[in-house]
Amino acid sequence: MKQACWTLWHVRIPLKRKVKHASHERTFTDSLVARCVLSTGETGWGEGLPRDYVTGETVNGALALAGASPFATNLNAGTWESAVRSAEGMALNPVEGDGREIGGNAVRCALELAWLDACGRKFGKPLAGIVAMLEPLLAKPFEAVRYSGVITSSKGWKLALLARLYRYTGFRHVKIKVGISGQDDPGRLKTLRNIMGPNRQIRVDANEAWNLTEAVGRLEALKPLGIAWVEQPLPVESDHDLRALREAIGVRVMLDESLCGMNDARARVAGGEVDLFNLRLSKCGGFIPSLRLMAFARASGLGCQLGCQVGETGILSAGGRHFAQAVAGLEAVEGSFDRFLVRERLTVEDLTFGLGGKAQPIVKAGLGVTVDPAAVERVAVREVALDG
Repeated sequence: MKQACWTLWHVRIPLKRKVKHASHERTFTDSLVARCVLSTGETGWGEGLPRDYVTGETVNGALALAGASPFATNLNAGTWESAVRSAEGMALNPVEGDGREIGGNAVRCALELAWLDACGRKFGKPLAGIVAMLEPLLAKPFEAVRYSGVITSSKGWKLALLARLYRYTGFRHVKIKVGISGQDDPGRLKTLRNIMGPNRQIRVDANEAWNLTEAVGRLEALKPLGIAWVEQPLPVESDHDLRALREAIGVRVMLDESLCGMNDARARVAGGEVDLFNLRLSKCGGFIPSLRLMAFARASGLGCQLGCQVGETGILSAGGRHFAQAVAGLEAVEGSFDRFLVRERLTVEDLTFGLGGKAQPIVKAGLGVTVDPAAVERVAVREVALDG
């Protein structure tokens, strides 16, 4: 008997403001929402955000890949443990030319979360419990999450206002985007540091903006202002220069676009090219692949941040919350911008972080949120039934 019925939606989520960084700007996000209905009636939801400049995925390509892949063949909902362990083997067909094996990560994330949500509801288990099951050395008791502030292209009085908002509402960590054409990064960072004070963590994200020579010069100018690390300073195709950059600047390097799967992780560690991983559930293929990457980083002596995709709705925010509340040792956490950024969060619950970035753990079964089907239909562009 077929264990589940599957549906994918291409949804277009309008944003409340334009989000701009060195490699892209957007006023809406095209996302994938997955629904899994078990034969026993439980319904689960998942979300993934295909980004062609991150994993090479487009929405149409991801829909076609899911439709052609027997991803559900070996899934087993007999017990909670079998549901989780079989989910790790969920695989999509190989993508031609994809040596990094990341070409289906966003849609895989959506499908995996939907399956785990449905099975978690069936057995009364929250997703966060997967950490202790699969990687007990990373597990911690469920606890409140402290999210970071993020500054994208703001400058001048807008930057100063946002910096004061973050400081006086108690944020401990802030990331600022750099490398945007025409902007004075040292001046912007000086403004941020002066307002935030000397004891708050500030990190910079270049989104592949520079070549090696540019990165050395730009980061030497930013170092005196106290940066915890630089995220993705070079384009993916320049990964071979990362070791030289690390040796030249003495600033920790975090990888994002260059770190989407285990092949990337092994290659970058072997080459001495990285200090930290930025894990994002969608670009890394889901909850379990992200957890395995975290374990690999820990075994390799590296740090990790849990990041997010611009335009995540409450579905993916819930997945990130479960990860952050249960995994020990994350150096920073991003996400749950829901009310501040998306016009349709898709969930009944509002997962937006509170003052100081604080957010309570989710203890309900599955993802622990209720998806509003009417909201999904309002933003739906296309609906596709899958055989699995």
